[in-house]
Amino acid sequence: MCPRFFHHRFSLPQFLLRGVPTVLLFAVSHLAAQPFEPSKLGEISSAITDAIEANRLPGAVFLLEREGETVLQIHGRRAVEPESEEMTADTIFDAASLTKVMATAPSVALLIEREEIGLDQPVARHIAEFSGDGKELVTIRQLLNHTSGLRPGLPLSPAWSGYDRAIELACAESLQTEPGTVFRYSDINFILLGEIVRRVSGRPLPEFARSEIYEPLGMADTGFKPAKELLPRIAPTQRTRDGMLRGEVHDPTARAMGGVAGHAGLFTTAADLARYARMLLNRGELDGKRVMAAATVDLMTSVSTPEDFAVRRGLGWDIDSPFSRPRGQWFPIGSFGHTGWTGTCVWIDPHSQTFWLLLSNRVHPDGSGNVLALHRRLGTLAAEAVAGFDFAGVENAPEPLHPVEP
Repeated sequence: MCPRFFHHRFSLPQFLLRGVPTVLLFAVSHLAAQPFEPSKLGEISSAITDAIEANRLPGAVFLLEREGETVLQIHGRRAVEPESEEMTADTIFDAASLTKVMATAPSVALLIEREEIGLDQPVARHIAEFSGDGKELVTIRQLLNHTSGLRPGLPLSPAWSGYDRAIELACAESLQTEPGTVFRYSDINFILLGEIVRRVSGRPLPEFARSEIYEPLGMADTGFKPAKELLPRIAPTQRTRDGMLRGEVHDPTARAMGGVAGHAGLFTTAADLARYARMLLNRGELDGKRVMAAATVDLMTSVSTPEDFAVRRGLGWDIDSPFSRPRGQWFPIGSFGHTGWTGTCVWIDPHSQTFWLLLSNRVHPDGSGNVLALHRRLGTLAAEAVAGFDFAGVENAPEPLHPVEP
């Protein structure tokens, strides 16, 4: 299938975002200077097409934006089983771990901004049963930057179900290392953070994020447990014993929790994720609406791990770690992003006022897809596509601890 390209000034046309069939189009900017290198946009398209042909993913929506100039590429298929479906710009994707930085981390950051919780307060202050085995020393900051000492995830055997049961299991976990000493990426951290949002705000995480973040930003298609009428637009994920997952979270722990968790469960579109990224580049404001203070955005997206650590993490956000593939070879330290298991990623660079995102369902249909190399390649090409900006010349940008391989 031929990929579709769109290049637009300031905002994407609405017909691209609401399911109207699209046609092959490349609209050249009327500005005298080209904001993007056309050859690099072609290489981006080829990289995604090659990955689709190699069965790394069935299809994807790619978006690159800088200072109001947006390039949108639509590739491949939304579904290959049980019937083939064309990918569309308004496809809704299982965001997987982008939930951490699109729902949980900003919700926690807002509670910090409002002084309802403290970044360095013990978790036990808000979840009293998270105690024993030294867990009283674990702080909210350590949950956010994955230095809590907890292991990566909750066990699924023996089988359990229910949100409350997950919180019980998380609180019963033993620390694997002393808090604040080791970086270990952990879903348990964000399961606990989602519960802190619920207890402190009095609202479940989906409700808090919707009213405080998504609605003010006009993110109409972002949320947990999507309505049945949205199913035709949702990209299916993986085949299970009960059939193909579609509109039901792929992550097995979040699924056992009923579809709502601090680490996974969010669904979103390229248009909505782009609005969220724009708000962050604008330091908390979009279209005249302020969602959070500029200082709160700075707090979330600055390094919060100790200086002597071998990784650099923000509050939820990745900056410089073994997971930083979407940074590519050129985006400087100070940029930030995240990935999701289902094949999603976003990387945001305040230095050049650029962000790029890829939404895909690489686990469709059988879980065998792989986009790790594609994330690396697209991160490099996205920076190379930005015309007239010297990424190597960014002042005061430290050398990466984890350079991204070509």
